[in-house]
Amino acid sequence: MENPFSRILLPVDKSENSKKAIKFLSSLLIFFEDKNIELTLLNVVPLESISEKIKNVDFRLVMIQDKIFAEKIIEEYIKENIMPFLDDYERHIKSIGFLGSIKKQVEIGDPGNKIIEISTNQDIKTVMLARRVMSKFKKIILGSVSEKILYGLLNQNIYIIGQKISEENPIGNILIPVDGSEYSKKAVEHVVSLTKVVKNIKRIDILRIINVSFYLERVRQGIDPEIEAEEILSESKRKFINEGVSPELIVTKSIIGFPKDEIIKVIKEGSYDLIVMGRKGRSAIKDMVLGGVSSTVLNNCFDQTVAIINQ
Repeated sequence: MENPFSRILLPVDKSENSKKAIKFLSSLLIFFEDKNIELTLLNVVPLESISEKIKNVDFRLVMIQDKIFAEKIIEEYIKENIMPFLDDYERHIKSIGFLGSIKKQVEIGDPGNKIIEISTNQDIKTVMLARRVMSKFKKIILGSVSEKILYGLLNQNIYIIGQKISEENPIGNILIPVDGSEYSKKAVEHVVSLTKVVKNIKRIDILRIINVSFYLERVRQGIDPEIEAEEILSESKRKFINEGVSPELIVTKSIIGFPKDEIIKVIKEGSYDLIVMGRKGRSAIKDMVLGGVSSTVLNNCFDQTVAIINQ
């Protein structure tokens, strides 16, 4: 099984949310002894930020008319405003004993588009994002970098880092909703790979929601939904046990109800650090109309880190 953290991209800025992301990643990397891990600390500077630096000047026009002058302004801006905090983040990560390589990269443009472009071109395996808590209305009107990346990346795992990070272990208590699909199987396999590295995971809950909307239909097909759910849960649990994970760490549970509602309820009532979900690629429009479970979790659970598994 390929290491899903062999190439990590962490977009950052000077915000408190980015500092939380550095804290989360550092708390995770401390368990890794692989020298081949490549971490890229990325800052994307919107053109508006540079325009604010040179008041009363149309920077876009400057870029067209005097490329050398524009490049000098960008260089000075990066040196004065970006590199100091990137250097601080690099020093912090190295101080925990991280053995892999760290690259600092600065780009100019739209953050969401640049993150998607770099993740694709550099064969990034996992993208980790600090999240800003925004209302669902604001996300629809203003757009969200994390939402753009969620729908724009189809081959990378995406971690949306929560507001609360455990000092002891950022992924100590894990929840995996499963439905028997290939997508949820990828989520299980991802957590299996985590257990091989992170040694002090306390609990792994595997949850199956039996969709009440299809219950009678399954019965008419001669399928007992509750037996089917137990089979899905047993198969998932078996993957952990086969990899040497103690059965005592694994809790399986099935609930009859509406998947989105029940998953949110379980998360709110539990003390989870990490929610891991496999997701079928869907457009933002389809999620707005049909209601994607992963989008619902992201829009309602701000404290927990949510991992969307695409590999």
